[in-house]
Amino acid sequence: MAEVEKKTENLVYAKPKLITDNVMHYCPGCSHGTVHKLIAEVIEEMGLAEKTVGISPVGCSVFAYNYIDIDWIEAAHGRALAVATAVKRLYPQNMVFTYQGDGDLSAIGTAESIHAAARGENVVAVYINNAIYGMTGGQMAPTSLPNQVTQTSPYGRDVSTAGNPIRVSELLNALDGPAYIERVCVDTPKNVRKAKKAIKKAFQNQIDGVGYSFIEVVSTCPTNWGMTPQDAFEWMRVNMLPYYPLGVVRDVTADGFANAAEAASARNAACPIAHPEAVSEGGN
Repeated sequence: MAEVEKKTENLVYAKPKLITDNVMHYCPGCSHGTVHKLIAEVIEEMGLAEKTVGISPVGCSVFAYNYIDIDWIEAAHGRALAVATAVKRLYPQNMVFTYQGDGDLSAIGTAESIHAAARGENVVAVYINNAIYGMTGGQMAPTSLPNQVTQTSPYGRDVSTAGNPIRVSELLNALDGPAYIERVCVDTPKNVRKAKKAIKKAFQNQIDGVGYSFIEVVSTCPTNWGMTPQDAFEWMRVNMLPYYPLGVVRDVTADGFANAAEAASARNAACPIAHPEAVSEGGN
């Protein structure tokens, strides 16, 4: 009897090896799982598994260490970028990134977030913006939209008392420290590919010493929004994307600079104290 030829499997897609077999606790329709997968794929493809350190603080993202098989540090609520700063300065050869929600990075962690960006720390921040506090029951977040109903704004966010939402990407763009800021989404295959490209660019920036990179992911929270996954994605497209438009907010390398420091130097070229060498050359 003739032997049957065994053909190699034509594998076109597989779960990233760095994603563990643990059952994810995220709710159906939540964007966290997709972003986890993209981060794991990027780390694998770039060969960084043995040198990457992730920092996850309090919130739905706190259990990221259960799902991506790399070294992790759990930071106190809001302090992830302070911890990332310490890790990167102590171990500059490592790839260091934070994985934070909007209630963490842009609320209790506002100071750490802004100052790490202002200093131009050579780390990556992945920021999940779902316009609400997820883990703790659905309270109003700094990113909750005007008139959005939450547990602590049952009649909708009143901007006359709570103020307007914080557009964190645009806020950080006012600083000289960041090298790369992009806002992405993972609601469609096309947007998932764009999000992965942005994450990969941010990681490559860190390797190249370009400076601080910030990836904002506009996301859903079907459970706390009180919607089905399908309705949550549609609500996000109709309401969140006009307020938080997708796209590159800053990219110093695309502007022709080698890094954020060079771009900052060009922006403050007219300041004498910032450029004493120019004053000296001019004989003043």
